[in-house]
Amino acid sequence: MRLVLVKVCLILVLSYLLGSVSFGIMVTKLKKNIDIRDFGSGNIGFTNVLRVVGKGPAAIVLVGDALKGSLGVVLGYYLGEASYSYAVLGGLAAMLGHTYPVYFGFKGGKGVATGLGVIIALAPDVTLIALIIFLITVFFSRYVSLGSILAALSVPIFLYFFKKPFPVFLFGVLGAAFVIYNHKANIVRLYQGNENKIGQKQEKKNLD
Repeated sequence: MRLVLVKVCLILVLSYLLGSVSFGIMVTKLKKNIDIRDFGSGNIGFTNVLRVVGKGPAAIVLVGDALKGSLGVVLGYYLGEASYSYAVLGGLAAMLGHTYPVYFGFKGGKGVATGLGVIIALAPDVTLIALIIFLITVFFSRYVSLGSILAALSVPIFLYFFKKPFPVFLFGVLGAAFVIYNHKANIVRLYQGNENKIGQKQEKKNLD
């Protein structure tokens, strides 16, 4: 029992610290010498970096944030001796670190890219379906937030459909709930019809 607790604590702490690394802040500081939290929506994630700084830096942020999620899963999987339960713990902890980073005042992103990295490591086939749903939604609506929400909702459905291990399905449910909760302000704006569309440049900070 003591060994199990040590493993769980080690996985949670290491994955959380890994997730707390903010590529959005680091990349925009190096590229433009700005603090991304002072521009656009104030969010450190891919979408705000894309709007404020551009495609190149945003792509780096997307890959870096996704990599954190995948590494969290790998860390949990191997420290937990090839257990999906430990792998899921590592992935969830990385998402928590991304959204509540200890290095940056516990104010981070919404967990979409990091969650993408988690599901890539756990179920690449389901990831492909979720990405298709995301791309189709964004293409027709121009709303990244709507694409993220619908893709997140699709993950547990297809994990269940493809009969993935229960811990992986549980991640799908918890991860989707986490992403949707972090988009609550976006959901309100979508309902009101004033959500920002992709391609809109932002300079002034808007934290509504």
